Amino acid sequence: MNIEAEVRSFITEDQYNNLLTFFKGNAELLKEAYQETYYFDCPEDLRIQRNEYFSKIWLKKGKLHDDSREEIEVKADKDAFGELEKLFLSLGHGVEIKWFRKRFQFDWGGINVSLDHTRGYGYILELEKMCSEEDKDRTVAELKDRLASLNVELTPKEVFDERYKEYKENWRELTKDA
Repeated sequence: MNIEAEVRSFITEDQYNNLLTFFKGNAELLKEAYQETYYFDCPEDLRIQRNEYFSKIWLKKGKLHDDSREEIEVKADKDAFGELEKLFLSLGHGVEIKWFRKRFQFDWGGINVSLDHTRGYGYILELEKMCSEEDKDRTVAELKDRLASLNVELTPKEVFDERYKEYKENWRELTKDA
């Protein structure tokens, strides 16, 4: 199963706090981490990330904000982040965007829940489940139902695309305190 099916929504700070309380009481906390992620300026969605536990390289095929797409991930020691960045810079890939976020990750009945606060971008709830290519439509429908059960409206892809574009153009200013 190498297809990541996901749905996501922008939420308010109040929703974030209420959902954090809900999930702490109704799901298994998998991890809480501060993450720093760099997207590279190349044709593929290529990223590196560091957190308190590890560093990783990962590639997401397909288009940004698709409901499902193939994901390839390679984990490394948490101290390898600087070397990973040097590797991609040496290959001619510049850092296109940097993201700084606090993430709570839960297992909610087999669904991976991420509750994020990303500096300069906002609060986001994401429900994700790995599946096969054959099951992706059914899995996305299941995730949409679970999102609705939380009284959270699915944010249209166009809104994510526009917010992403705004962040991409202004991330240096929006995160200068990071």
